[in-house]
Parts: sequence; structure tokens; C-alpha cells
Amino acid sequence: MLEIEDLTVSIEGNRLLTDINLRIEDGETRMLFGENGSGKTSLLMAIMGLGDYQVESGRIRFKGEDITGLTPDERARRGIGIMFQRPPTIRGLKVKDMLEIIQRNGKDAEELAAQVNFTEFLERDINAGFSGGEIKRAELLQLMAQDPDLVLLDEPESGVDLVNLDVVGNAIGRLLQRDVHRGRSKSGLIITHSGYILDYVEADKGCVLVNETIWCTGNPHEIMKGIREHGYEECLTCQRELK
Repeated sequence: MLEIEDLTVSIEGNRLLTDINLRIEDGETRMLFGENGSGKTSLLMAIMGLGDYQVESGRIRFKGEDITGLTPDERARRGIGIMFQRPPTIRGLKVKDMLEIIQRNGKDAEELAAQVNFTEFLERDINAGFSGGEIKRAELLQLMAQDPDLVLLDEPESGVDLVNLDVVGNAIGRLLQRDVHRGRSKSGLIITHSGYILDYVEADKGCVLVNETIWCTGNPHEIMKGIREHGYEECLTCQRELK
């Protein structure tokens, strides 16, 4: 589904990511751990082709196609979707109208909204006056309408209370077909700092982003357990010792 090879990314001359290598198979969900400011969001933005993130070297392939030079809308049309950690407010554009613009699965907007308890917000401008949990549900609802093959989720549990986290977590699980045990077609890359999303979404693999590059791939629960016990500083120490 996704293959990143030796990707180095900068913004305004400042190096953010160095020699990133990552491969996500069809139907695989991957957790990416890392402390704040480690470059996790920069990686998602580079995959999506957003902002002023400059690819200095390396390649991004989606379903075997090199998409490194494609625009964000071209990547979205090919089947990549993203949930932002802090999406903008879009005044003058109602949630319902956005869903009609981007939907590709033919499902009714109210039917989709009911799955994330969002029906009462359909006539409101996108994210205008929304709480943290409501913003996450709005983002998820748009992803459900877009129905992407690769889902990029930037800290989906951030700023969400326990009630909303239950709704958000279960919706992500359905979006990524985690309730399907064979023949999944959806893949996901989920960024997390706290690891709380692991209580709701069972990931296949986990990895850690430290010192601008991906380090340590393995069981996501074991990785998170080590981080909670020793902190991300232990990951830095491990990286230095093994180098």
C-alpha cells in the first residue's frame, strides 16, 4: 500500500526527517510513536504532499506508483486520506456540503453522521465553535465519506474526552476494518504520543521516530509499555548504543 524509501524532508532549509524507510502492507495498521516535536506530523504532511515540506531525497510510493511529485488533491483522488491534529475552521462551508463534495461510496450524509453521533452538526460550518472531540468526529466523518484506502491519523486521541474517545476510537476501528479478520483492504498509519488509541484500535506493528528517523519496529503494545516505563529518552539511548 505504502512504501517510503530513504526519505529526507526539510522546511525552509531546516532538516526535519532523515532517511525515513517505511513499508505498510495492504490491510496493515501501523502505529508511529514519538515525543512531541520529533517529526511525526511532518512525515504525514510529506506523505500527503501538504505545506512547504520539501523532499530533498527519497521516494514515496502508493500502490506501486511514485507519488513524490503529485499534488495533495491528486494523492487524495488516488485514495489517501488524512485526519489533522488541528484542522482549520472553514466558514461558509457546511459539514453536509463538504460530505457531498468528497464522498465516493454513495452513502447518505445523515447515515454516516449517525455512526459518529454527528447528525445535529451537519448544517453547521466546518469546525466553527466545535469542541476538541467534535472536531475529531468531524474529521472522521469526512474520512468515512472519502473512503480512502490509506488513512493517515495525526494523534486522534489528542484533546478528546473519554466519551468522545470511545466514539472516535470505535469509528477508527471500523474505518480501518479492524473488525474484519481476513481480506482487509484498508491500511492506516496512526501517530500517537500517549498511546491511548491502542485501547481502541489493534495495530499490527509499531515503530518509533527519534532523531529525525524511524527506529525500532515491533509489537506496538510492547513498544508503548517500554515508553511508559522508561520514557522516550530510553529510545534515544538505545539508538545511540546500537549505532
